[in-house]
Amino acid sequence: MINSKIDLDASDIAILKVLQQQGRISNVELAERVHLSPPATLTRLKRLEKQGLIDRFVAVLNRHKTGHDTLGFIQLTLSLHQHQQIVSILDTIVAMPEVLECHNVTGEYDYLLKVVLENTQGLEAFISKKLIPMQGLARVHTSLVLKEYKSTTELNLDH
Repeated sequence: MINSKIDLDASDIAILKVLQQQGRISNVELAERVHLSPPATLTRLKRLEKQGLIDRFVAVLNRHKTGHDTLGFIQLTLSLHQHQQIVSILDTIVAMPEVLECHNVTGEYDYLLKVVLENTQGLEAFISKKLIPMQGLARVHTSLVLKEYKSTTELNLDH
């Protein structure tokens, strides 16, 4: 869903920048970092949440320490582009815990999945037992990540 852009002032941007790096920071420490009083900071934070600028607070886990060593991108091409078939495929895909992200993309493929699994055997099983049997898929193309050079959840707010 596309929402209209919300205008932010310098204090809002400062709050959001700190929270993108330290989501568990206390309100008092956040207020000190952005040079506002704690009540003013809390009021702004509540407003930013209510406006939907802050989607949610989460813990970003180290996937290797949880035993998820295989990161890959899977490109899917559908055989038919009928509404009910697309809905069925997407409902199935978004319910799969191995899928971290699912994007409808332009170009040669229809969808791009970001997946994480324990190992390449898990990836092979995921593709052969979960993806390939789905009716309506014409092609599945997989790329394994050999090394991550950048992985972040921070948005650039300097514009």
